[in-house]
Amino acid sequence: MATTTNAPASAPPGQRPAGTPAATVNKPRRSVLEHVRLVISYRELLVGMVRKELKVKYKNSALGFVWSMLNPAMYLVVFYVVFQIVLANGIPYFPIFLLSGLLAWNLFSVTLGAATGSIVGNASLVNKVYFPREILPLAAVGANLVHFFLQGIVLVLGMIVFRFDVELRYLWLAVPALLVLLVLTAAVAIFLACANVYARDTQHLLELALLAWFWMTPIVYPFGLVADSLANQGLSGTVALVNPMTSIVLAFQRAFYGILFLPADKGGAAILPDESPLWFLRNLAVVGVISLVLLVLAVRLFDRLEANFAEEL
Repeated sequence: MATTTNAPASAPPGQRPAGTPAATVNKPRRSVLEHVRLVISYRELLVGMVRKELKVKYKNSALGFVWSMLNPAMYLVVFYVVFQIVLANGIPYFPIFLLSGLLAWNLFSVTLGAATGSIVGNASLVNKVYFPREILPLAAVGANLVHFFLQGIVLVLGMIVFRFDVELRYLWLAVPALLVLLVLTAAVAIFLACANVYARDTQHLLELALLAWFWMTPIVYPFGLVADSLANQGLSGTVALVNPMTSIVLAFQRAFYGILFLPADKGGAAILPDESPLWFLRNLAVVGVISLVLLVLAVRLFDRLEANFAEEL
């Protein structure tokens, strides 16, 4: 169903010819599938923007992509000293435990930070050239996916150094966990990118939200600690799974880390849920369905708001 417009039929969607009043800028509504097809048709532009994101970030840098690996390595050193030595949390192979969850969180949080300002930061491009605007936040997803795999090298090296073994029957969980994470990240990224065009405080509120969200997700502390605390309050540990990142992080931790309990001399408390692979897959499926719904809603909101991006920018 299309809305009426005073703009000539030859004008590309979302663009206004010179002399047309701003209030008359409307465009036909497109379905979610049409948006998907449009992005696919512009896939070369998407790949080019991903390359641009990667090149700009490390332009004139001597170490280049090595910085992507130094970031999680520094996290390992800082959190290892704080939680393993100073606070003595007793989690065996704590660097592996930390990084297995931190990989997922970094992909999520860094992407949202970059995607939120992607449309505003490319205002001149948005005003001059027609292309699917959702490519801008999706380019941030693609660029940080590359960083995710580079940071994964640090995890693999750490497992080699510590001679850490993984359970092969859980290792495959990393694949659906990554897919669900990408869908969730894309949904939130598209929503924040268009929201920031109309409310520029979005990018500042995001920093505070991500800080709180990080500490609400069992990355530097075990999920068992959360479950025990909830049990003491008469609640089920599944309440913690309301946080969608918890299910994703737990799947990554179970895939790469897999130690379920603290040593007996440390109390033997649970670190990760002692559940079958299907339990983790079920949780990922729930988050995946919710993420798909959020993605559809984000694209529909984007479709409604993008016609006036040029005027707001």
